[in-house]
Amino acid sequence: MKKILVLVLTLLGIQGAAFSADTPSKVVFLTGDEEYRSEESQSMLAKMLERDYGFETVVGFSVDEDGFVDPLAAESLTMTEELADADLLVMYLRFRRPSEEAFQHILDYLGKGKPVVAFRTSTHAFRFAHDANLDGWGFQTNAENVNSFGGGVLIRELLGQSWITHHGHFDDGKKPLTEVTIREDKSGHPILTGVEPFQAYSWLYHVDGGDHTMAGDPDLLLNGRALQSNKIERGEIDRFPLTNPVAWTKTHEGENGKAGRVFTTTLGHPYDFKNPNMRRLSIQGILWALGKEELIPEGGVTADTVGDYEPNNSGFGEDKFKQRMKPSDFTGKE
Repeated sequence: MKKILVLVLTLLGIQGAAFSADTPSKVVFLTGDEEYRSEESQSMLAKMLERDYGFETVVGFSVDEDGFVDPLAAESLTMTEELADADLLVMYLRFRRPSEEAFQHILDYLGKGKPVVAFRTSTHAFRFAHDANLDGWGFQTNAENVNSFGGGVLIRELLGQSWITHHGHFDDGKKPLTEVTIREDKSGHPILTGVEPFQAYSWLYHVDGGDHTMAGDPDLLLNGRALQSNKIERGEIDRFPLTNPVAWTKTHEGENGKAGRVFTTTLGHPYDFKNPNMRRLSIQGILWALGKEELIPEGGVTADTVGDYEPNNSGFGEDKFKQRMKPSDFTGKE
């Protein structure tokens, strides 16, 4: 029956190769950020994976006590237990403070040396209290200074960099702020198949240059050039260059010595995902991390969304994200 289904899908022009016996069955998305509507963009990507590859996808959210998606509920992070048998973790998190039990599921997954895909604020995914004995995983907070920054050493080792600074907010969502180009000699990388240079609404994150270097073995794929920058008026361009990497691959090593693939991009404004180049980059980054780059056809994967994708703009506050939405409203699953 499966062979017949693959043949039918192939004749219809659908990427039926994903139904082969060795295709990974499960991708877990963990979302939760107060600024960039990750609950919308990642649910959209999950639907694309299910449609085009037959993957099982699970999306975790930060939710309030009534079960409504609430990016401000930083201590909530659902579905981490689904990582026990997951083939891939996709992170789009910002300053989460999950319970010890929920976070242990993440640590157990990483300890197996399994692959990771990370978007934008995942460079500062967690923010634990000093007494949590998890300082290396997140920027620390304490009663005296709840907004203190620091640490993030283990996130840097995992993803290649932690939070440093960015080139500033300007007319958020009204115009692109970063020119994205393919780095020299990288156009042949599977993740970049069919990806064209484009303009992103994400303001540029600083990850490399000046006093800073990246961790591990990063293979830099895309550059971003700030179209507007607060570093110019501050005279800080030597420390924080206008051009910086915005997408790269690397590996991380599990406790068993196994090296897992990692794809990280500092792009991820909700409007970035309206661009088919960003969607193609994301899906192909996921396939590459899974070791399934053979599923990437010449010209790149299908970048059409499942239904409409009309996210809220980025921004902080209770009025910025869609209200009274259950996880099923985003995923289409009960």
